[in-house]
Amino acid sequence: MSQLRPVQVAVIGTGGMARHHIRGMLKQTDTTHIRVVCEPSEAAYAAASELFREAGLEPPVNEPDFEKFLDDYGKDIDVALIVTPHNLHYPQAVACMEHGIDVLLEKPMVMSGDEAVKLIETRDRTGRLAAVAFNGSMSPYIRTAVNMLRSGELGEILTIEALHHQDWRELTIGTWRQIPEIAGGGYLFDSGAHMLNSVVDLAGEEFAEVRAWTDNRGTPVDIMGVIIGKLRSGKLVSMHGCGDTPVGGSEIRVFGTKGMLRTGVYGERLEAAFNREDGLQPVEVPPSLGTWQQFLMVRDGNLPNPCPPEVGLRMAKLWDAIQQSAAQNGAPVSL
Repeated sequence: MSQLRPVQVAVIGTGGMARHHIRGMLKQTDTTHIRVVCEPSEAAYAAASELFREAGLEPPVNEPDFEKFLDDYGKDIDVALIVTPHNLHYPQAVACMEHGIDVLLEKPMVMSGDEAVKLIETRDRTGRLAAVAFNGSMSPYIRTAVNMLRSGELGEILTIEALHHQDWRELTIGTWRQIPEIAGGGYLFDSGAHMLNSVVDLAGEEFAEVRAWTDNRGTPVDIMGVIIGKLRSGKLVSMHGCGDTPVGGSEIRVFGTKGMLRTGVYGERLEAAFNREDGLQPVEVPPSLGTWQQFLMVRDGNLPNPCPPEVGLRMAKLWDAIQQSAAQNGAPVSL
């Protein structure tokens, strides 16, 4: 890998997920200078500042007002990492691109298919780079799995099954993630979005038809869900998400005529099997420091963008169909 260009970075939002990103970014200070953050919560900014002090660095300045941040710092920033509540993703990403700033946007990219289309139009008009921080699509494990599937190494894809589970309901009680107008959905649109995205990434095509059932478990948003569907090629898919269990984990299995793959929704591992005797064996992949490094490689032209806004559009269309079907007690919805 060639040397990456140093970048001046703004982190918009410094909540828990943003701090996860910052920990990884602080391991890459040869390329990454976090110059400013935009965080209205004093507590969240204080928690993020502690990460910088632990790394022996002075915390960046905080401009809590987004419009003032753009006015005061926009011309000096190369890249914005946006990790804010879901309903802010679209307006903030568009505003950053309008100011000449490349964008790495936390998932889900936007709240609806209409917003996704408009964001793509802004990307094309401004010529800025935009990518969605789906761990799976940005993972060398998923990228290697995709290459194996497209090359025919596993033969024809027959079916895909996926499972994701965690204590999401308990973790998000009292937060914006259980407010539909802000979150755009519940568990399946938040943590479960990784499952939806990685399945379609591995499949390499969109859904033609979806049936879905969800259960809110006494909350305003979905907490559990079962989704079955048919891809445009006719291949069958099943996805099961449970966001109300103390045990966390994930798994995706892709079955082909010559073998099978097993990975996780976050792209955290990869195994393949080609016969009964040997069973599943680990697959080696290129080393990576994670999503941020992958994004910088894309920005420098060393890697095709594995997660452009078109991925966010695909996810938004699928989510729209899931909601429509679930509202009709599993009625089939064509995409």
